[in-house]
Amino acid sequence: MTLYLDYSATTPPRPEVIDRVQSLLTASWGNPASLHGWGRRAALVLEEARLQTAALLNAADPDSIIFTSGGTEANQLALFGVTRRYDSPRHLIISSVEHSAVSEPAQFLARRGWEVTRLPVDSRGRAAPSDLEAALRPDTVLVSIIYGQSEVGTLQPIAELGALARRRGVLFHTDAVQVAGRLPIDVQSLPVDLLSLSGHKFYGLQGAGALYVRPGVELSPLLWGGGQERRLRSGTPALPAIAGLGLAAELARRELPEEGERLRALQTFFYSALAPYPDLKPTGDRVERLPHHTSFLLPPPLTGQTLVRDLDAAGIGASAGAACSSGTLTPSPVLLAMGYFPVEALGGIRLTFGRSTTETELAWAAEVLRKILERRRLAPEKAEEN
Repeated sequence: MTLYLDYSATTPPRPEVIDRVQSLLTASWGNPASLHGWGRRAALVLEEARLQTAALLNAADPDSIIFTSGGTEANQLALFGVTRRYDSPRHLIISSVEHSAVSEPAQFLARRGWEVTRLPVDSRGRAAPSDLEAALRPDTVLVSIIYGQSEVGTLQPIAELGALARRRGVLFHTDAVQVAGRLPIDVQSLPVDLLSLSGHKFYGLQGAGALYVRPGVELSPLLWGGGQERRLRSGTPALPAIAGLGLAAELARRELPEEGERLRALQTFFYSALAPYPDLKPTGDRVERLPHHTSFLLPPPLTGQTLVRDLDAAGIGASAGAACSSGTLTPSPVLLAMGYFPVEALGGIRLTFGRSTTETELAWAAEVLRKILERRRLAPEKAEEN
C-alpha cells in the first residue's frame, strides 16, 4: 500500500480539472487579449474562471480577482504592491509564523529601511489581537497575517485582527493559501483588503493562483508590460491553469460543508489513533485548526526529516518542518517562534489529508508510525542520522 499524506504541499488535479484543461489545449488556446474569435473564446474562459474564483470567496466584484502564478506571487503582489506606493519607508506588521513567501519579502523591505514588526505567538501558534493593537502605529501601512499556518495547522483570529487594522485605517492582507477551498471564506464580511490563494492546494493545477483586492484598494504592479489583470499583472495569462483554478474553486465551493465535516472526522480519528504514542506530541491549536491537518513533535534526537524518510520507505508521503541546506538541518522558524528549543524544533512532522483519504488508510498509517517509532527506540543511534 502507498498513501499520500502531504496535501498541504500540493494536491492532485481533479479529473474534472484535467478534462477541462485538455479540452482548452485543443479548442480554446487563443490569447485572451486578441480581438479575433480565438481570442474572444479565450477571454470568455478567463472571465468564467474569474467568476468562479470570486464565488469561492463570495466576492461581489469579479474584477477584484487578480490571477497570478500562485500563492507566492500573490503574497508578494500584496506586500510590494502596497509598499511601492510610498516614496519613503514606513512600518508594516507580520506574524512570527508567516510562510517564507511573506517573511522573506518583509526581510527584503527591512533591508531597505522599512520597519517590520513581527507579532509573537503563543505555544499554539496563535497571535493575540491585543499584541496587534499595541503594535499599530501612525505610520503603519500594512498588516499581513497568515490565515492557516501550513506547518502546524493553526488558524489565526483573522476577523478580530482585520477589524483592528480597519479601525485604524491600515490595509490588511492574509495569506489564505491553506484555507481557500478548505474552509468557507466570505470577503464581504471578513475585514480583509487583500487575500492570497493558490489553485494547486485545492485540486487545481500548479502555476495558477490569485490575489483578491478589495475594490478601492490601490496597488503598484510587480510586472509591467501589456497591462493585463487590471494593469497589476502584465503578461499573457496561463489560460489552462487559470481555467483549472476556476473549476477547482467551483467544485470546492459546492462541496465545502460536506468535505469539511468529513476531514474533521478524519482528523479526530487520526489524533485518537496516535494518542497512545508518547513519542508524538501534537503541535498547533487543536480547535482553531485547518480541518485536513495534523502535526506532531518528535523527541530529540529524532528529527522530522528522519521520520519522513522512514515513512517514505514504507510508502507514506509526509512533510517535515525543519529545512536541510548543505547537509545541515535548520530548526523550524515556526516552532522556534512558538517557544520550542532549537533541538526540539528539528522534530516537527506534518501529515495532511485529502479527498481520497479514508479512515482505513489512516489506521494503517498509525500502525506504520507505531512500528517505526518502536524500531527507533530500540536503535537510538539511527535516530541521529540526518
